[in-house]
Amino acid sequence: MTLSPNADPAAEPAPDHRKGPRRRGQELEHAILKATLEELVEAGYAGMTMERVAARARTSKAALYRRWPGRPELVMDAIQKFGVSEMTVPDTGALRTDVIEALRQMAAKMCTPFGGVMRGLLAEAAREPEFAKLIRERVHPAGPAVIRTVLERAVESGEVEPWVLGSRRVTVATDLLRNEFLLFGAPIEEETITDIVDEVYLPLILSPAPRRQ
Repeated sequence: MTLSPNADPAAEPAPDHRKGPRRRGQELEHAILKATLEELVEAGYAGMTMERVAARARTSKAALYRRWPGRPELVMDAIQKFGVSEMTVPDTGALRTDVIEALRQMAAKMCTPFGGVMRGLLAEAAREPEFAKLIRERVHPAGPAVIRTVLERAVESGEVEPWVLGSRRVTVATDLLRNEFLLFGAPIEEETITDIVDEVYLPLILSPAPRRQ
């Protein structure tokens, strides 16, 4: 049976996985994780079920539970395998344009289906504390790591003071960009990116260290 483009995989009769080529190990795991990400894009975390994933991957639900204890762990593995792609560290010759370029890369990723998936997961995390904890432990966004590398280079050149790297100021730009995305969605305007950098981030990381009482 061929599914129509608008068909609900869970509404169709479950495929008899015994009639297809038997897949094992990494091949089967790859198919399951790919199906999981596709379900997240189409149905969101709230609408995704283990049954739907099994149907899309053309396997049994038991095959999923042998590998993952539940839906949250399966989703985290799918995000880590397919969702988080690498970002390049900008090297434009200036701190300002390096930070702007890093935020542009993040904004571009937010325009992809993966951006929509992450927005949905963060919304669910607000309702499920245990799921929120799993996201914090397992998902490591590339954006903050790239910004930190840019700042480390600025510290080496003497443009930024070393104490900044140990402060919360490091992630302010990426935090503001993420909040913009969560509140207003994508695409994020170029003007918003430059405002974050020029009006907030650069004044914050280039200012003298605060006096501690």
